[in-house]
Amino acid sequence: MIPTKVKKSSATEISIHWDDGHQGRHLLQTLRKNCPCASCNAEREKGEITALLPVLKPGQYDLRAIQPVGNYALQVSWGDGHATGFYTFDYLREICECEQCGHMSAE
Repeated sequence: MIPTKVKKSSATEISIHWDDGHQGRHLLQTLRKNCPCASCNAEREKGEITALLPVLKPGQYDLRAIQPVGNYALQVSWGDGHATGFYTFDYLREICECEQCGHMSAE
């Protein structure tokens, strides 16, 4: 499965059209909270991201850019400068929030 179109569909979400006809939806907040980079994974393992009073960084949910990484992933750049997460196509399908999939939801 490969994205054929990635579009910021609103201030809070992106849509991804896939080569198999699927039209996915991802909330920016969910993408950021589930960033697959090593630093974010380590923070989640320590429980720092899900703390009762999470630290809000200005721009952390502001999408700045999305770039393809080879034929397997997208790299997302956020407004606070974070840009190390490679979201593989398989991972994006796994966490799709469209009505058909509904796997994730913003917390």
